[in-house]
Amino acid sequence: MLLEVEGLCVNYGRIEAIRDISFSVEEGSVVTLIGANGAGKTTTMKTLSGLRKVRAGTVAFAGKDITTMPSHARVPLGISQSPEGRRIFPGMSVVENLDMGAYARPDRAKTRTADLERVFTLFPRLQERRDQAAGTMSGGEQQMLAIGRALMSRPKLLLLDEPSMGLAPKLIQQIFAIITDIREQGTTILLVEQNAAQALRIADRAYILETGEVVREGSGRELAADDSVRAAYLGGDV
Repeated sequence: MLLEVEGLCVNYGRIEAIRDISFSVEEGSVVTLIGANGAGKTTTMKTLSGLRKVRAGTVAFAGKDITTMPSHARVPLGISQSPEGRRIFPGMSVVENLDMGAYARPDRAKTRTADLERVFTLFPRLQERRDQAAGTMSGGEQQMLAIGRALMSRPKLLLLDEPSMGLAPKLIQQIFAIITDIREQGTTILLVEQNAAQALRIADRAYILETGEVVREGSGRELAADDSVRAAYLGGDV
């Protein structure tokens, strides 16, 4: 198992944001966390990236306990995140943003050409905009850039937090098709997504969070076919 989370508890002050959650991510799979706003999805992702302190529980990556490992040490280990809200560097060009994604890799100079080619193959629009200031691009283009930047670190586990947020339906379809391509290239993906229908379509396994707790789990197909899940998260349709 590539990622194993056991009994994870995370607080914001005295508020319990995550309470005793456990889940796992098998290598080569897409796993999704779905739930309403405030369910604890983004807090979970930040904790896996090392940006939130763990109150209790453990996080293991590739058999190594990383529960207390600082965030900067997790990227070279093989964990990279495309964060909610994209968080690109607006005054820097597309290529400069992508180069920042590889900053922690000591071999980045040798592999830069190949890494950029991979990103530009997945996102041809970024190649067209390579010298453009990132802050002047559309929301969809910035989302492509955020994912591409995360891929530049050559992650074993790619954390995607709300990749479809604020995008038009056509772009959402495109982003999810690219996520599938990334998995087929061998990158394991943990996906947080409010568009539950799309997430469940591509997920090998899914976990439903409510108020900081895992309340349901199963394959993406199983949960998508469950009437109670459809009513609560899919608007009765998938």
